[in-house]
Amino acid sequence: MENAERLPNESFPKCDQSPTIKATPFEYRDPKLIPPRAWIYGHHLIRKNISVTVAPGGVGKSSLMIVQALELASGRALLGHFIPRPVKVWLFNLEDERSELDRRIAAAMSHYGILPEDIADRLFVDTGREQELILAAQERDSVSLNKAALCSLKEQIRLRQIDVLIVDPFVSSHRVNEMDNGKIDLVAKEWVRIAEECNCVIELVHHTRKLNGVEATSDASRGASSLTAAARSSRVLQRLSMEELEKSGVRQDDSTYFSVKRDKSNLASAGDRETYRTVSIDLGQGDQVGVVERWKKPDLFQGVGLDDLQRVQEAVGGLDRRYSCQASDWVGFLVAEVLGLDLPQNKKRIKSMIEQWLSSGALVKADKRFPNGRTSPVIEVGEWAISGP
Repeated sequence: MENAERLPNESFPKCDQSPTIKATPFEYRDPKLIPPRAWIYGHHLIRKNISVTVAPGGVGKSSLMIVQALELASGRALLGHFIPRPVKVWLFNLEDERSELDRRIAAAMSHYGILPEDIADRLFVDTGREQELILAAQERDSVSLNKAALCSLKEQIRLRQIDVLIVDPFVSSHRVNEMDNGKIDLVAKEWVRIAEECNCVIELVHHTRKLNGVEATSDASRGASSLTAAARSSRVLQRLSMEELEKSGVRQDDSTYFSVKRDKSNLASAGDRETYRTVSIDLGQGDQVGVVERWKKPDLFQGVGLDDLQRVQEAVGGLDRRYSCQASDWVGFLVAEVLGLDLPQNKKRIKSMIEQWLSSGALVKADKRFPNGRTSPVIEVGEWAISGP
């Protein structure tokens, strides 16, 4: 590779040369005088370090990165994370063409009401279609660092005073064996060195390996584990299952629903599971573009109060409606009618509500012998709900 600096396998000084490693005596510092950690974005991005976002393909990681970049550049917590102040962001997407990035950014700005003056000169956008960002390449069993690219990258970060560099995806920023822990560790540590020298934070976006139905975690990232090991924070995106959506009463549409979980953090406790979705934005010229927004899963009993439970109990009393949702006289049909809930869209939600009422004692199960001689569980009223005065 052109302009590459080869790392020889045997480049260590001989033992008779001056020592290069020295032990540094500890000097106590008053904790109040130690600068606080320089968090830039919640507890995920911190200066002089790298963070990693891991996701399967097609979930929405690139769209999430665009909204995150707009959050940082505008100083507005669009997705609810703490942002101390607006900062300069360099979004370097190594896959998409510029016109596609323009569409996505324009759609996100339109959705969130962000004007060009809101981000001023704090957002920089580049694409790998126009210029490569290859920091390292493999030559047989050795790794070469692209010295020209490293120098140019650091020069631009300093010149533009970049606070956050987002590289999407990580795999396109190198040409080494991604299964080799030693080689990926070298590349990851080079990204850490850039963050340290330039006093910035670098977000590396990475793919998961094929999951085959297994839940995604940072440990499921594709290739060597040394990348996430080098990160101070790592989070994972996971598509929400149809079962979870159906239990929430969500009607299937064109949106993509996914969760974000910060499951590795060396400097803060792991975060709560957050849920997001993509919404379609019309650009006015024929294109529909997905934009990520925070999504709160509806509460199981959202819009259902004690008065509603009383009406369910009154309807259930003495009817011997069956517990099994496979039965033609399933009690859930009655619950849907009383509460005005659509079926089958809310079937799993209604099943969960019935289970909660059974657990609380508001409803009870009893075995009943039917005329055909078979015994089947039915639902009866348990402890009557008492609403307020």
